[in-house]
Amino acid sequence: MVRRLGAVVVLAVVVAGSLRLGGVIFGADDTAADSGGTVAPAVTSAITSAPTVVEQLAPPTTAAPVDTPPQVPTAADPAVVLIAGDSEAGTFGPYLETLLRETGVVRTELDYKVSSGLARPDYFDWPAHLQSTIPSIAPDIVVLTFGGNDAQGLSDLAGNFSIGQPTGDGDEEWRAEYGKRVGAVMEFLSADGRTLVWVGIPNDDNPEVTARMKVQDEVVREQVAAHPGVIFIDTWKRFSGIEGNWAEYVIDPRDAQGKDVRADDGFHLNEAGAEILALDIAEVVRAELVARGATL
Repeated sequence: MVRRLGAVVVLAVVVAGSLRLGGVIFGADDTAADSGGTVAPAVTSAITSAPTVVEQLAPPTTAAPVDTPPQVPTAADPAVVLIAGDSEAGTFGPYLETLLRETGVVRTELDYKVSSGLARPDYFDWPAHLQSTIPSIAPDIVVLTFGGNDAQGLSDLAGNFSIGQPTGDGDEEWRAEYGKRVGAVMEFLSADGRTLVWVGIPNDDNPEVTARMKVQDEVVREQVAAHPGVIFIDTWKRFSGIEGNWAEYVIDPRDAQGKDVRADDGFHLNEAGAEILALDIAEVVRAELVARGATL
């Protein structure tokens, strides 16, 4: 009896040892819950020091499209319009909000950062910011602008400049990289049933600055052509003279009077100019609201 009991004990020890050995061999770890490991967040920035910020924006959903009509904007269920970008968005944004609220079927959000753009993600990372805020705002229409802050050298997230500022002479490398950044933003913001209205930049009274901005404007237009769903506001033409040159005075459509539309720096729009631009944008947004079934 004693010998049998001893044999049973020995057998139990052998089995237990085998189980532990098997766990080591096959990777079983019953202490994993206490290992202190971390789970990767749902959305992460894929770039640390690469010269492009394109990968930061998740690609549009690849799920099969659902043939459902967009929400019809009503007073009870208004369309959400996000107005975002640099200081220009902060200039025309407030009056645009006023114009859109008058429709009775729009709720607006204004989100801008002075001196920001896509050229310097080390200063303000717009791709990451958009990726984190779009889900919570859930806009139906996005009005976006990036102005003269982008006609400079292109850096990565670490502040390393991989490409110098455009000059208006060739600039193939700058055009290619900035085009990738603009295209990625367009794809992200025009996905999932959203309408993107991209507001272009005006020219400058300094010919050298205008030459750099012209490169930026051309790249944006090329990307608009490559993304048919994006609506482009031609601010350059709106605030140019008859021959396409820089203009300080423009006709205000509200009273047919010529008005000074430029700020003292020769580039930014003053209050009158910003309101004229807001009128142009509001007309485009209203057309989109009607296309979505709204009664205005």
